[in-house]
Amino acid sequence: MREFGTTVFAEMTALAVRTGSVNLGQGFPDTDGPPAMLERAIEAIRGGANQYPPGPGVPELRQAISEHRKEHYGLAYDPDGEVLVTVGATEAIAATVLAVCEPGDEVVLFEPYYDSYAAAVALAGAVRRPVTLRPVAGRFTFDPAELRAAVGPRTRAIIVNSPHNPTGTVLTRAELEEIAAVCAERDLIAITDEVYEHLTFDGVEHIPLATLPGMRERTVMISSSGKTFSATGWKVGWICAPPALTGAVQTVKQFLTFTAGAPWQLAVAHALRHELPWVAALRQDLQTKRDRLAAGLRAAGFDVLPPSGTYFVQTDIRPLGFTDGLTLARELPALAGVVAIPTQVFYDRPEYGRHFVRFAFCKKDEVIDEAAARLASLGKGAPRTG
Repeated sequence: MREFGTTVFAEMTALAVRTGSVNLGQGFPDTDGPPAMLERAIEAIRGGANQYPPGPGVPELRQAISEHRKEHYGLAYDPDGEVLVTVGATEAIAATVLAVCEPGDEVVLFEPYYDSYAAAVALAGAVRRPVTLRPVAGRFTFDPAELRAAVGPRTRAIIVNSPHNPTGTVLTRAELEEIAAVCAERDLIAITDEVYEHLTFDGVEHIPLATLPGMRERTVMISSSGKTFSATGWKVGWICAPPALTGAVQTVKQFLTFTAGAPWQLAVAHALRHELPWVAALRQDLQTKRDRLAAGLRAAGFDVLPPSGTYFVQTDIRPLGFTDGLTLARELPALAGVVAIPTQVFYDRPEYGRHFVRFAFCKKDEVIDEAAARLASLGKGAPRTG
């Protein structure tokens, strides 16, 4: 684990605190989730739900997850054996990779990627095989030939994140069909990170890979309440998978955290059943915030690649005269009083992402406006080469 050290999120958040900058780095909202959900957690605490819940998760939540999968995606999962509650999606990803990979196995993933993927693969003693997402016609996508070339005799699994962090792309049905074909031909397990499943914009549809023919039986579907209900600090996630895969993941998970917090599980069960209209309003609000920040970034001189989902917008920094995103991110607090995340840290081959910087728009309007006002000074200065 020597290569991992302090995460870029910790570095940039500390920089924001130290400099008093507007923090558009780490992706967490600055408002709370649905009030009735919060009250349900309080009621659960006062009602005595403060000891270990069952290892697979409280029955109410597992049932609510099963109902949600069926209602939204037509996928039937048995709450007793095909649903496992985890401490956030990050634990679900780590436990799944540890469960399905032996040392020396290979895992295909799309770069740029959420940084925990690389750490999970390393913990398993496995090897990363990256496939690069590149901008084509204003959105990030992959070359099917590169995907096929990344799969070898030792490839065991592929991690698929859609809606995708950090690019904001939402994979199309055609793109998912390419992935599904490779999984079927090479007998791969698909690990799908779908934590932004309800946060897509402009009418773009999220299609779970498990809904494609032949994919349910080889897919570990990962979701989380954190992004859906603006409760990232609760760390309640889950997997849905066939019994053999769910059992394998639970075998690992029980020695990581054993179980997740009972009060939050009960509150999330309520939210899945009753608060999706609140989520629909959140989605529309985030779309407006995306457009608000994108306009400010364009005015400052960035080239903006509008996302179809998630909390994040990617920008190309070269029109401003910058060439290295990590250097700019470290200098940006002094230059403009704003913190962002350099996208290149999410690549195995950082040269492909060196000119991109990620900004989060899951913030109050006044925070976005203040950041945009501060960034406006960038376009007025002399070009730099950092």
